[in-house]
Amino acid sequence: MITVVLAEDHQALIDGIRSYLETEDDIKIVGHANDGEALLEMVKKKSPTLVLCDIRMPKIDGIAAARIIKKQYPGTKVIAFTMFDQENAIAQMLDAGVAGYILKNSSMQVVLEAIRVVGQGKTYFDKKIHLPFATKNKSKSILSAREQEILGLISRGKTSYEIADQLFIGKTTVDTHRKNMIRKLGLSGAGELLRYALEKKYDF
Repeated sequence: MITVVLAEDHQALIDGIRSYLETEDDIKIVGHANDGEALLEMVKKKSPTLVLCDIRMPKIDGIAAARIIKKQYPGTKVIAFTMFDQENAIAQMLDAGVAGYILKNSSMQVVLEAIRVVGQGKTYFDKKIHLPFATKNKSKSILSAREQEILGLISRGKTSYEIADQLFIGKTTVDTHRKNMIRKLGLSGAGELLRYALEKKYDF
């Protein structure tokens, strides 16, 4: 069962999503919040599989909330649910550690698909958004086999802890590989590395 908390300051939208999803046997809405503070309390109380989270919310915005959830509740995935398709907004949410990004003008079927995909431990990004990169086909030539392996796991939404467990190496070693990849690929940080991994994921 995929348990979901909805975080959105427009109650009508929450009600619409809840109504659409309530007939799905594998998904259960366990709570909702209209601001970032209430969201964090709800996550602490319910420990949901994932959170569908707006970027713009009162008290604590979605970016800050996603960072806190990723740090304090690593078992809970976050899907950004927003009107913003600008690269800057996407980059900030990716850097905060979200596992998905969908637009509010997408169909409810997209929302359902995103919840199921992320609920299975994968990543999901709306086909309407673009994840741009200046670098193309660099990774195969300059990354080691281990770095390519880690990049592939990053593209599937794995955290450093999860990668370390899967590869039987230390988290510090994973973090070192991440830093080396960022340097080799000429990227500016963890958010760009994730975006790069997502674009390249079918290569690994």
